[in-house]
Amino acid sequence: MKALVYGGPGERSWQDIPDPRLVGPRDAIVRVDAVTICGTDLHILGGDVPEVRPGRVLGHEAVGTVVAVGDGVTNLAEGDRVLASCISACGVCRYCREGSYGQCLGGGGWILGHTVDGVQAEYARIPFADLSTYRLPESVTDEAAVLLADILPTSYEVGVLNGRVTPGDTVVVVGAGPIGLAAVQTAKLFSPARIVVVDQAVSRLEAAKRFGADVTLRPEDDPLEAVRGLTGGLGADVAIEAVGVPATFELCVGLVRPGGRVANVGVHGGPATLHLEQLWIRNVTITTGLVDTRTTPKLLDMLVAGQFDTAQMVTHRFALAEIEQAYDVFSRPAETGALKVVLTRG
Repeated sequence: MKALVYGGPGERSWQDIPDPRLVGPRDAIVRVDAVTICGTDLHILGGDVPEVRPGRVLGHEAVGTVVAVGDGVTNLAEGDRVLASCISACGVCRYCREGSYGQCLGGGGWILGHTVDGVQAEYARIPFADLSTYRLPESVTDEAAVLLADILPTSYEVGVLNGRVTPGDTVVVVGAGPIGLAAVQTAKLFSPARIVVVDQAVSRLEAAKRFGADVTLRPEDDPLEAVRGLTGGLGADVAIEAVGVPATFELCVGLVRPGGRVANVGVHGGPATLHLEQLWIRNVTITTGLVDTRTTPKLLDMLVAGQFDTAQMVTHRFALAEIEQAYDVFSRPAETGALKVVLTRG
């Protein structure tokens, strides 16, 4: 089969590799019908995730059709159309029993495209398939569903829920890529008074407006002063970091009011300064996190009910065999206007 293989920082190739096979009794093999590229994949190619070794098939977001199941799989059958979650869960370790699937001790967590081969391929092995896939109703398209593999639950859990967004809050989202836009969508479920989005790309700020942002700012607009002006000098109740660089993390810390919350969602490849000499007296809460995907069933129900539209985030579409071109487009959003690219089986 063909797959997108990581060759080291800056290196990737669409090449022939052996078909995946069942390794454990709880595995399933899926034919990949739709897949997308994540900002985390770009971080991997940038060398920010050293655990990913050369030779690894990338990708952790897919919709597919089950073609084989292990003897221990009880909830899936050949022919089932499923969403493959970015997080795998053994279901029996301490963290899984607490619903913290991202920290699974039994061989799960974020493993697809990280420590085991991922889903940017014609076929993929899904470990712990009963707990790591979701059967899809006919009313949900592949394109809409694939965005629930990672970005929607990540933004919702690590951004909105960790940030404890409540009605009447001022929420600032720093970064208007797919994760930031999904944070805007899911924050609106909690009726904040206003959502402010900060990004340097005009096209992404325009997208943020379409997704429900009330105010959009560029860095040169002095976001600190602008947010204070909107809040009577207090600052934001919640700041969601959706980029993953020191400058945006430090901006978020500066944007929140005393007693406010900073929810870091971005993948960081280097250290950021934590100004405790300023923060110790301000009662600021800072959270980090890897998504657990415990909310995926709820988000899927809301998608079916029409409470949000994931497909509007898709700006570019490719055949699976065009994945090299798709990476080039996705990695240059300022030039291409790319938000999310979806690749489908030809």
